[in-house]
Amino acid sequence: MKISGVDIRPGNILEYEKGIWKVAKTQHTQPGKGGAFMQVEMKNLIDGRKTNVRFRSADTVERVRLDTKDFQFLYAEGDDLVFMDVETYDQITLPSDLLGDAAAFLQDGMTVLLEMYDERPISVQLPEQVEATIVEADAVVKGQTASSSYKPAILDNGVRVMVPPHIESGTRIVVDVYERSYVGKAN
Repeated sequence: MKISGVDIRPGNILEYEKGIWKVAKTQHTQPGKGGAFMQVEMKNLIDGRKTNVRFRSADTVERVRLDTKDFQFLYAEGDDLVFMDVETYDQITLPSDLLGDAAAFLQDGMTVLLEMYDERPISVQLPEQVEATIVEADAVVKGQTASSSYKPAILDNGVRVMVPPHIESGTRIVVDVYERSYVGKAN
């Protein structure tokens, strides 16, 4: 679907110069002389490049809709991750860098959302929060409990998070995947 250059919004997926781009920021500018334009910061979903483009109000660009599908994480194989389509049971192997830092939070059997364009995986969305076990937590410093201070802890997946002083090693907690922060104790 073609949209006008001034109708571009953050979060839109655009086809521009033979690439698939996600809009990060937009700024509408109307100079005193000349026509209005939209300054758009975009990130290429295929190779991760970033660019800034100026679209005039007369310019049109193709807006793309991505297909989303549920997949289940099966296992890691070197630098690759193997997922299974929950409907057809087809397996797909993806590079771990497609997930970035969030790959550390993948757990066996976890259901993820795969965004695809022309049957080609573009990105993987993990659940917002996951449960993890603390394997190492620093001791509480005496007198530190009066304020809302946090202490460093290492999770079973090797990720370091800040937790409240009452959390000890062996405790299961809920962690925000993208913020890498403590949410609460697991039930």
